[in-house]
Amino acid sequence: MPHAAETVTLRRPGARPMLPLDIAGLTLAVDSRRLVDDLTLRLKGSGLTVIMGPNGAGKSLLLRLIHGLIRPTAGAISWGGVPMSAGLRVRQAMVFQRPVLLRRSVAANIDFVLGLRGAIGARAAAERRDRLLDRVGLLGHARQSARLLSGGEQQRLALARALAVEPEVLFLDEATASLDPASTQMIEEIVLAERGRGTKVIFVTHDIGQARRLADDVVFLHRGRLVEHRPARQFFDDPSSPPARAYLDGRIVL
Repeated sequence: MPHAAETVTLRRPGARPMLPLDIAGLTLAVDSRRLVDDLTLRLKGSGLTVIMGPNGAGKSLLLRLIHGLIRPTAGAISWGGVPMSAGLRVRQAMVFQRPVLLRRSVAANIDFVLGLRGAIGARAAAERRDRLLDRVGLLGHARQSARLLSGGEQQRLALARALAVEPEVLFLDEATASLDPASTQMIEEIVLAERGRGTKVIFVTHDIGQARRLADDVVFLHRGRLVEHRPARQFFDDPSSPPARAYLDGRIVL
């Protein structure tokens, strides 16, 4: 079965706006260790937010917390003034570092997600599926088993499946890590196009070059704490904290 984060419904006209995202005092503690520590943050509007930081900073945990996949120890999360709920989560989609795919054909992976909505007709669903597969360069593999795709192709299929239902917020957790340059470039181009359509994109990456290419704003974490949240150009040109400066210089962040 696909991950729950990817079982989303098509964007609903007239639905209450999901943004801003407000996080207040967010904490996740395990065995008395705070993995996310009293984090307060607001993300406005659309655009592409990159979450960065050294290994163990809490990037992926933060993504899962705000998407409602993990329950925090303390703190509050609200989307457009409304606490996270199943109804809000289904208006979002998430692509993980390791794609989670059905053991079916490439086309069937998209058909399954579209079929969950029910209201879309079979012909319209098939046309939408084929457009998405063409967009990610997989239309020629439609009848092939998804398990036989390369790593880059599988990730592109996972992205197509997430986009099939037009999420209002798209989360990507190290989605291009370990991919070949061609697949990385294609995914980046698709993600930027989604941003251009008004989708809010929240992208976790350790790749500084990628963050420079994509980010409108940067959230920098260190030891589970929010260290900086600034427009991308300001962050990269003049980081205000020692941990961020060290990270961007390629030095070990203590």
